[in-house]
Amino acid sequence: MDYNVSRRSFMKSVSAVTAAASAPLILPKSVFGANDRINVAVLGVRGRGKNHIEGFMQQDNVEVVTLCDPDKNVLAERAKTFQETYGKKVKQIQNLRKVMDDKKIDVVTIATPNHWHSLATIWACQAGKDVYVEKPMSHNIFEGGQAVAAARKYDRIVQHGTQSRSSQSWGKIIAAIQSEKYGKLLVSKGYCCKPRWSIGYKPFKQPPTHLDFDLWAGPALDDRYHENLVHYNWHWFWHTGNGDTGNQGVHQMDIARWAIKGATWPTKVWALGGRFGYDDQGETPNTQLAMMQFGDVLMLFETRGLVGGESKMPRKVTNEFYTTEGMFDNKRFYPKDGGTPVELDDFESAVKPGNNFENFINAVRSHNVKELNADVLEGHYSSALCHLPNISQRLGEQVPFKTPNQVLENEVAYDAWQMVEKNLAWGLDLDLHNMTYQNGLELAFDPETEKFTNENANAMLTRTYRAPYIVPETV
Repeated sequence: MDYNVSRRSFMKSVSAVTAAASAPLILPKSVFGANDRINVAVLGVRGRGKNHIEGFMQQDNVEVVTLCDPDKNVLAERAKTFQETYGKKVKQIQNLRKVMDDKKIDVVTIATPNHWHSLATIWACQAGKDVYVEKPMSHNIFEGGQAVAAARKYDRIVQHGTQSRSSQSWGKIIAAIQSEKYGKLLVSKGYCCKPRWSIGYKPFKQPPTHLDFDLWAGPALDDRYHENLVHYNWHWFWHTGNGDTGNQGVHQMDIARWAIKGATWPTKVWALGGRFGYDDQGETPNTQLAMMQFGDVLMLFETRGLVGGESKMPRKVTNEFYTTEGMFDNKRFYPKDGGTPVELDDFESAVKPGNNFENFINAVRSHNVKELNADVLEGHYSSALCHLPNISQRLGEQVPFKTPNQVLENEVAYDAWQMVEKNLAWGLDLDLHNMTYQNGLELAFDPETEKFTNENANAMLTRTYRAPYIVPETV
């Protein structure tokens, strides 16, 4: 898909876009001078939104002027803390559409649940605002593409919240890998192994009066309230979250893709796993091994939530890179002949200065998308790599653990699945002989059309949206 929009086609579509989006068409702003104040509104202020406030308030001539959250109690508490910390009051708004209508706001930052990320980004771009949007960029692949298209059509600066893209140390590691001094890359692997234990069951009930739950649910078709949704466990339900592969995992997935020079879309996807160790209300897997093929490089992603606490297995959140000559981690290179591990040479990083928030503001001031370390398109690709294996796994079937699996031909992939089994059998003393897992479909993907060859899988590239919170077909 071509995400770039020419000015001619942009101007031709003005009337149609305005009618479809119900938002005013706003032409690009002039650049901000160093002494010009940038006004920021933060959407979603309970968790990660707190970091957004801190990240922008510590920068010169950047001011958080509005906080927005559908929960009045959360909003009031964060506004109180803001006044105590910074000695000034901040505007409080429940409905994000009012934020989009406020012409005094230059930048919108989005720290909402996943199912709001793309639509809020699209609305902000249509309103002429630059955007910092948390990971993952999208709840599904279609809407991520629409967010990219909106950023390009409305000439907006949109940064994705994968902070490692602004890390000089990671930039040097990526440069070392791509130099091929340590061999040709064969397998790029990420880990998301952090404790994710049972969330139990909560009954459906009326939402509390301080929460505008219709607004919180937004695009999600299932708008029934229960206390496992608000405020964190929405991650483990398909209509609002993407499991830990699309939560913590998107950071390491992004690094794994970054290491593969020029990687955008894979040609083959396969995943297997399940939700093991307990019976609860959650839907997404707490254990998953995802595999994707990029030319002659295999990407692996290992998600294991049954670590720490009740398990003997330690947490592990990192990346590894296997080459023809050995293996990298984020510190050293280990030769495959068993030689002494060596510190990496000091390669030059291509990462632009500043942390992810600072880099974003620098690009807003210059209005130059090329200055971004984590442009919306990079966020779209890496978030999609979390959605693709989830689609494979959901379309699969239950098989016994001891079923021979011919797809695990790669030695690193085989070892990863052995670790998954060890996590369950040794880490938790589970009897795998009496257990099954979800064996996902092996799916072919066409990078040119951004579609599967399987129509059932293509149906899962998007979702049914709940009016009026619909991601538009034309942005």
